[in-house]
Amino acid sequence: MREALVAAAFDLFLSSGFEATTIDDIVTRAGVGRRSFFRYFPSKEDVVFPDHDRCLAEMIAFLDAESDDEPVARVCGAARLVLRMYTDNPTFSVQRYRLTKSVPGLRNHELSVVWRYERAMANYLRGRFANRGDGSLRADVIAAAVVAAHNNALRSWLRSGGEGDASADVNHALEFVRGTWGAEGEGSEDEDTVVVITKRSTPLWRVVREIQTATGQDH
Repeated sequence: MREALVAAAFDLFLSSGFEATTIDDIVTRAGVGRRSFFRYFPSKEDVVFPDHDRCLAEMIAFLDAESDDEPVARVCGAARLVLRMYTDNPTFSVQRYRLTKSVPGLRNHELSVVWRYERAMANYLRGRFANRGDGSLRADVIAAAVVAAHNNALRSWLRSGGEGDASADVNHALEFVRGTWGAEGEGSEDEDTVVVITKRSTPLWRVVREIQTATGQDH
């Protein structure tokens, strides 16, 4: 019934327009009662984004699962779950993109959905960066960067009508984020710094030996 309501709604949105379509129109087209609509969707806007709640739940479960992944790599993996939701049904995804672009209210609704994904990533990263003084800031910035990179590539694919390899484009964008932030890992801001003072004429091998001795790596 849920799928029938979505299909009926999009038929009407595309033929009559979003604003002109009422919930009564949707349930009549789907052949169900009005009460059935509200069993699945709080509003007409929610019919346009029927799969985001499920995807968000999957993302949170993915981030909560035990993993040895580097933090930025993990949130990039979470972003790929969102991409898969779009690429599993390209026709629907392109239709939704075009509809959302033309209806300001839907764009606002979409922004609230994207914000929920970003918050889930940021909350995960705060836990991973808890030992850093700038952990909260770092978490928010990286989460925003992952979402921005993902959406940049995703929207390019949607604008093309679903042509091309969305996964390759999104992976390229996410690797850009990992290249910028991934090397930071979970290191503590209190890591030791070794300073070696030596003459300019000292051979490089002796400088290396001094560093190895100071850091306990001299075997």
